[in-house]
Amino acid sequence: MHMIIYALVEASTAEEVLSTGKTVFDRLVGAEPDSCAVFDYYVTFDDEDTTVAGKARWGDLPTAAPITSEEGEDLLERAWETTKKEFQRNLDRVKQALEEHSDDEIMRDAGLARHAFKRVGASQGPSICLYDQHATGIRHRGHLDRLLEQKVENKTCWIVPADVHF
Repeated sequence: MHMIIYALVEASTAEEVLSTGKTVFDRLVGAEPDSCAVFDYYVTFDDEDTTVAGKARWGDLPTAAPITSEEGEDLLERAWETTKKEFQRNLDRVKQALEEHSDDEIMRDAGLARHAFKRVGASQGPSICLYDQHATGIRHRGHLDRLLEQKVENKTCWIVPADVHF
């Protein structure tokens, strides 16, 4: 399956932004030493060669955008809304499993309950679409607000989207 993830990065030039974003995505696909793959591969939106991912799949998105620009604000809003929806979807599955199944049934993974539990608690992977510069998933609004507060003051915060496969 494919999804779009986003990296919030600090950089002073557009070239540096994409390079830093790709470093984040490299960590998430296990291409960096000491990193663990949570996605199979990624394609950034500057890649014109693929016919199955990136622009070919999702249409035109900016390669990167300053977080204070209209494009950046749109990407950030899209990322945060996706984060909230995915969390709520998985949380609803957990609540339903707790209401409908015994502990033993959940232990046997009735209705993929344990999968939903795992996704609610995940810090990387398909249930997280927004990452910081260190490839750490941004899972709650307080974390996002702290990052934005620090980075927006410096006027060097950018958002970089990528199409990932998992």
